[in-house]
Amino acid sequence: MSAKFAVVMRKELREALRDRRALGVLLLMVVMYPLLLWVVLHKMIDLSTKAEHEDIKLVVVGAPQTPTLLNLLKQKNVQVSTRDSMSDAEITGLLRQHDYVGVVKVDARFTENYTAMRPARIELWFDSASELQSKLRRVEGVLHGYNNTIAGARLLAHGVSPAVLAPIQLQYYDTATNASRSVRFIGALLGMFFVTTFIFCMNTAMDTTAGERERRSLEVLLAQPVRPFALIAGKWLATAALAVLGLTLELLVAHFILKWMPLEEIGMSWRVSLPMLFGMIVCAIPLCLFAAAFEIALAMNAKTFKEAQTMMSFALLLPMMPAIIVPMLDLNTAWWMYALPVLSNQTLLMEVAKGQAVGPLPYLLTIGSSLLGTTVAVSFAAWRLRSEKYVLGV
Repeated sequence: MSAKFAVVMRKELREALRDRRALGVLLLMVVMYPLLLWVVLHKMIDLSTKAEHEDIKLVVVGAPQTPTLLNLLKQKNVQVSTRDSMSDAEITGLLRQHDYVGVVKVDARFTENYTAMRPARIELWFDSASELQSKLRRVEGVLHGYNNTIAGARLLAHGVSPAVLAPIQLQYYDTATNASRSVRFIGALLGMFFVTTFIFCMNTAMDTTAGERERRSLEVLLAQPVRPFALIAGKWLATAALAVLGLTLELLVAHFILKWMPLEEIGMSWRVSLPMLFGMIVCAIPLCLFAAAFEIALAMNAKTFKEAQTMMSFALLLPMMPAIIVPMLDLNTAWWMYALPVLSNQTLLMEVAKGQAVGPLPYLLTIGSSLLGTTVAVSFAAWRLRSEKYVLGV
């Protein structure tokens, strides 16, 4: 029986490699998701560093009354444009152009109130709908620093230490590493890579079952001296081989992208080595076996290839939902997460990426949950293939 299922496996692999549609989907998924990961992280790094290195354009109305404030703004690379006066309508129209971060309007009685040690008003006008919010926060920081400097100077003038305003000194110590800080975000993105396992083998799974049934070539195969289980095993292993190949290439491309990108710019890092990554791929092989078995068992209930496509589009939601919803809930890692295929691989990758020691139980649950589902799906498909009603489409 082993020789017969190997013959079927070689036959299905040969046909799958000739199928341009299946190879096109595989190559598209291998490139598309790592490219999407690169775009998201590149945009985050760009937004983080852009606000620090680019100058900020700001309008100050009544600037002669606050020379110290102007010096503080220029020290922070803020390009200041001074105006003698502006009406509310003019300020609103200027900000709607989104060329300036905001408008600082110094009250006409600022000098009088400042000299009399009364609250002197400064207005900050801005447009919260613009894309300059990170730059606006830098301007707010300068204004708060200016306010604290004046308060400290006045306290010293009266013989009072500015430390009186801060009776408690609160210091923050973050023990998280860049790897552990970034693992939840990057791990959630990489978790979707395991979902694509079902996409890598989808066309082949449908073609070897519903497609052959529609073309009536399945009857020819069953007429050969081969048991249904050997026939299903050959189709299943050939389909799973494509999933393993696609997932391996996809994770390798994503790994080199994460190693190459300057994640330190946004307080992140990727500390997973190649041996660790290959360990994750080995643990994902049972998931590839489950994906192939699940889709073959599902596609066998369809009479045509198009019907199988419709069924598969809804079935793909099952592995996607836990991998998307659970990270959004921000739950602590629990043992039951390793009992769900796809989610188990995603959780295991996140724990390994944190740099923490992972015991044998998570690995056993991750592999065992996929193998259990594989056994059920393959047994169902072999049982289904023995039915004459299925073969004849009755």
